Amino acid sequence: MNPSILHFGIILSNSVNKTTFINTILSGESKGALSVFNNQKGLLFSDFSIAQLIEKEHRHHTIEISTSENRPLQTFSSGERRKMMLDYCLAQNPDFIILDNLFDHLDQPSRKELKVRLMELSASVSIIQLSNREDQLLPFINNTRSINDAYFNISEINKSTKIQTNQTLDNFPSSLLSFDKTYEYIVKFENVNVSYNDQPIVKNIDWEIKPGEFWQLIGPNGSGKSTLLSLITGENPKAYGQNILIFDWKKGSGESIWDIKKNIGHFSTNLAELFKRNHTVEQMVLSGFFDSVGLYEKPSGLQQQKALQWLEVVNMSHLKNVYFNRLSLGQQRLILIVRALIKQPPLLILDEPFEGLDTENTNLVAQLVNTLIKKTAITVIYVSHTIEKALEPSHIYELTPHKNGSVGSKI
Repeated sequence: MNPSILHFGIILSNSVNKTTFINTILSGESKGALSVFNNQKGLLFSDFSIAQLIEKEHRHHTIEISTSENRPLQTFSSGERRKMMLDYCLAQNPDFIILDNLFDHLDQPSRKELKVRLMELSASVSIIQLSNREDQLLPFINNTRSINDAYFNISEINKSTKIQTNQTLDNFPSSLLSFDKTYEYIVKFENVNVSYNDQPIVKNIDWEIKPGEFWQLIGPNGSGKSTLLSLITGENPKAYGQNILIFDWKKGSGESIWDIKKNIGHFSTNLAELFKRNHTVEQMVLSGFFDSVGLYEKPSGLQQQKALQWLEVVNMSHLKNVYFNRLSLGQQRLILIVRALIKQPPLLILDEPFEGLDTENTNLVAQLVNTLIKKTAITVIYVSHTIEKALEPSHIYELTPHKNGSVGSKI
């Protein structure tokens, strides 16, 4: 290997402003160990840079990354976008590439393929991998550091912080709302089929979820996990006319989307994109009581008290008056998880809840979920491409792709 090729793995706390840190590296203003890159050409490989290219294509009606199909970038899967973005970066002959949480949203085959490609590139291009957890670093990374403050001071990694298993919380807030109705089924799919433009997505799905069960939904990218979730949350019109029960209601029997949403707490990593206005952290948490994108109703004193209790649990009380859109990505995701939890509804849906979280906050969210399972009758659907040792789902439902649509099975 060329001795000038250096690889760094930087573990970032969720309190660090990652965007500013990345700009510091790319502008040649790094201090300490990363100053070796100050006079070199660098590029960013991240979800953000991919989103910028997609936005540019949409705005100017162009194809920024040429392919044999000549298709816009947004029409490709997450894994395909990363392959194309990597080729796009390499074509510009950089001295180094910053990889920012490169495995987010990727299934295991796509992660393995990307690792092999990056291993090959490591002989010719320096890599700075940014991650929130040490266990996600690439195997060839030989310089590891951590950053835990706003001044970007680089230090040795704290080896004492590890993922804890099956821990619960003692100071868990009680529920302010009462969901007294009992259900036979939280969700019941019977022979459910969904297609878009004659392209089958899922086929003959049979899935029963009963009160108090803890399910993990798994399957590769494009297998239809998001489709099933949208059928449950009431956001997909494909549910009508099918044998689907949600809280014992047959779809299309007169329930509104709000009748469904009031019984569901929902977190997904793309929710932050919906919150564009200047709402404070406290207002964001309170909006969970109203299932609204932002806070537009006056909360009661009890609701405000409950929101503050939750902020204390996640150690963010001091940020209650800070605008949500000024938080780091990890902090935003933690607040959105609290927003989903605050009313402790009959059904909690967590779609990739650990992506973008550091080890400390991964432990915290796992403790929140474990405590819910232990102390309440809540039903949980947890979606992830990985198995988190800190959680122990009681059931797993797997989607397996086929040419006629993904089929599901309990494993």
